[in-house]
Amino acid sequence: MPRTISDNCPQCGAPLPPGGPRLTCAYCGASLVRQEAPPEGEATGTSWGVRLKTIVCTDQQGIGIEAFRFLMPAEWAFEGGVHWLLNNPGMPAVIAFRAYNPQGLEALEVFPNISCTWTNNPMVQMMFPIGSLYFGSEVRPPMPALQALQELVIPRYRGRAPGLQIVAQEHLPDLPRALQAGSPAVPSAPAQTDGARVRIRYRVGGQEVEEDIFGVVEVTGFSMPTMMGMVQTLFWMAEYLFSFRAPAGHLDRLGDLFNGIVRSFRLNPEWFGRYLQVSQFLIQNQIQQIRHVGEISRIVSQTSSQISDMMMDTYYRRQETMDRLAEQFSQTIRGVDEYYDPFAGQGIELPGGYRYAWATPLGEYILTDDPNFNPNIGSTQTWERMERKT
Repeated sequence: MPRTISDNCPQCGAPLPPGGPRLTCAYCGASLVRQEAPPEGEATGTSWGVRLKTIVCTDQQGIGIEAFRFLMPAEWAFEGGVHWLLNNPGMPAVIAFRAYNPQGLEALEVFPNISCTWTNNPMVQMMFPIGSLYFGSEVRPPMPALQALQELVIPRYRGRAPGLQIVAQEHLPDLPRALQAGSPAVPSAPAQTDGARVRIRYRVGGQEVEEDIFGVVEVTGFSMPTMMGMVQTLFWMAEYLFSFRAPAGHLDRLGDLFNGIVRSFRLNPEWFGRYLQVSQFLIQNQIQQIRHVGEISRIVSQTSSQISDMMMDTYYRRQETMDRLAEQFSQTIRGVDEYYDPFAGQGIELPGGYRYAWATPLGEYILTDDPNFNPNIGSTQTWERMERKT
């Protein structure tokens, strides 16, 4: 009996227009590969595959090695990376980037962490009022994650968006439960964490879009006796700040796609270890500011290449937090499936829910439900089908 394959997006199920061998779904932003069944074949209709590519970001400004990598739709564009701040010893660099559909409005954006400090010492409060900088950190009293998103993140990064309005908000107290090793400034202090999501709506080029912005607030601190009594000093940070954007009414369709992108994000543990060592070096030597980026290489040369157990624990906790954040976006998560990539010689996690996966030496992948789909047909690249790990 002939097999008929629907001309619908395999990612979100939306109808697709006729066209060439590659297109981007107008409803969910997925990058798709079309393969017409041969007239003499048993199958009728069209086969579809979801195409992803690997983005590898090198810290060219500072340490000079790969900082992170992740997967995104093959037709999307990437901009941003690692930015060294030079004025904050506790957070000498931030990661900020955008992955977006250049033919549409879909985008994932990662915002810079916001480092803050606060104390109840009246003398310090007089010298450093709210909004000023102290060792590169903003002077502000700690606030819950929802308040931080509404008062700091949204005004800072979306304040000029026309027609901006908050349409939904959600307190996410389990994001995460604990990040005990999170702050290089106070590595032994217990941390208090809080998470939240805010959905906003605004216009881009006359078209309404919706955007979910996520964030986590982490607070650490210590107390010490003085002549004026017990003085408390707090270090807190708004971190894991990222957003998903799509045309209004289509954002929820993107749950699986954005979940897959975030779940694929991987920091390079070697880069992360060196970053923490640079931060500790600056703090221990009471260096308030690096004069120029070239000094980062000198500091790195004075640090050990070994990554301590504490640093690796911090790394793994951050990866777990990213997974939890991704899971909060979609209530109907397909999750991820792990395959063996024969070209990379290691496992790779890809968005789940598909029966077959193919890879190329260039770090691109195609996911499909069609057993007869073969991306080698009509392609100048070499594709090899991957085995799913069990």
